[in-house]
Amino acid sequence: MYAPSILGGDFSRAGEELRAIASSGADYAHFDVMDGSFVPEITFGAKFIEDCRPLSDLIFDVHLMIDNPERHIERFVKAGSDRITVHAEATNHIWRVLAMIKEAGKEAGIAINPGTPVSFIEPVLPFVDYILVMTVNPGYGGQRFISHMMSKIADLDSRRTENGWSYLIGADGGIGKKNIKDLYDTGLDLAVMGSSFFSEDDKASYIKELDAVINGSAS
Repeated sequence: MYAPSILGGDFSRAGEELRAIASSGADYAHFDVMDGSFVPEITFGAKFIEDCRPLSDLIFDVHLMIDNPERHIERFVKAGSDRITVHAEATNHIWRVLAMIKEAGKEAGIAINPGTPVSFIEPVLPFVDYILVMTVNPGYGGQRFISHMMSKIADLDSRRTENGWSYLIGADGGIGKKNIKDLYDTGLDLAVMGSSFFSEDDKASYIKELDAVINGSAS
């Protein structure tokens, strides 16, 4: 599955970018919310997602790269998010935040930065719907993939299998044709892509190329 990130597109053409994601065959639209505190950049808030919601039937995958996300969960729920992912490092109350999301009827995700081990989120693994492994340091698009993060994906996949858990595993940052097969072979379910997706003129063909690479049928 694929989740192109609006961060890699043109915010002034959000409707067109969402249609491009949908027509490509991708599964989700990924929204990177940055607050200038947890990460260096500032992107947009809940209103942008609210304004985009009537423009698309895609699953809205909202990634909160913000401090103290518990202060804002209700607003992002009302904006039309389908899945809300919060960073383990951004709050002292991760159980509370995840419970708020699930009680609102949304999928609850947890993200971990490159420097955060899987063991840090072990207590919530049976509870979450989705785990997002940051494969770059969060805050900017177009960064180089950190290959050491592959071991985290393998660890999460192994824990999922051993315990019968059902969470999905995503990765975000520096993903493209060169590494996507290795990622999916390791246990990845969802690839978040920004610049690699939006730099392609024919996005549907690009998604088909990725499928071919993953399936080992690329020419």
